[in-house]
Amino acid sequence: MDDRSHRGTHFISVTVACALVAALAGPACLRAQAPSTSTSSTAAATLPAAAKTPLPPQPRTSRERVSVDPSRIEIDDGDTAIVAWSAQDRETVRIIGIDTPETQHLPHNIPYPQAFGEEARGFASGAFATATTIELLRAPTLDQYGRTLGYFFLNGKNYSVLVIAARLAEETVTQFGDNGFTREAAAVLKAARAAGPLPFESPASYRLRMRNVADWMKAHGTYPTAQ
Repeated sequence: MDDRSHRGTHFISVTVACALVAALAGPACLRAQAPSTSTSSTAAATLPAAAKTPLPPQPRTSRERVSVDPSRIEIDDGDTAIVAWSAQDRETVRIIGIDTPETQHLPHNIPYPQAFGEEARGFASGAFATATTIELLRAPTLDQYGRTLGYFFLNGKNYSVLVIAARLAEETVTQFGDNGFTREAAAVLKAARAAGPLPFESPASYRLRMRNVADWMKAHGTYPTAQ
């Protein structure tokens, strides 16, 4: 999901609560949910996509886990979080290995929320809020928007694996490669294969479609005004 600006505490639905329980206790709860009709990308992890232009280097510690005070985490959406190291130092982290459904974000041409977008954000809010220890593993480069690329580990568990197991994220290792983290990427792909077909449209496809909708709405003067 692209970068977002609205944050806050979100209600966690029964679906998300079930997913959180399954992340800790096993997949039995999730198996009771209705099957979906869309497909998930679960091909082998040996397809590192080459960037068209060099990405900027990560100025902070990378390739090793660093501890993060849980009270300094702010959830943006299902795959983006902010670490408020201080009032002046806020690090936006695009969590790698995953792409979660979109929430409404008018500044980035997403006029309507995607199905399961709020559930994914709720899952992230609940997972991070209940974690007693959080670690961040940064990739050696930033993304094209200047955000940190990295994995979060909640009580030692890879968040990307947890949200995929909850069937609230699409894996992106197949498209973008392992970012130098072979073991973590392999775990993401294994979780995606086990999760099976997903109940939502690929977020990348949804973003493209919504941007076309946004262009039309702007041309006709019907695009919503940001609150």
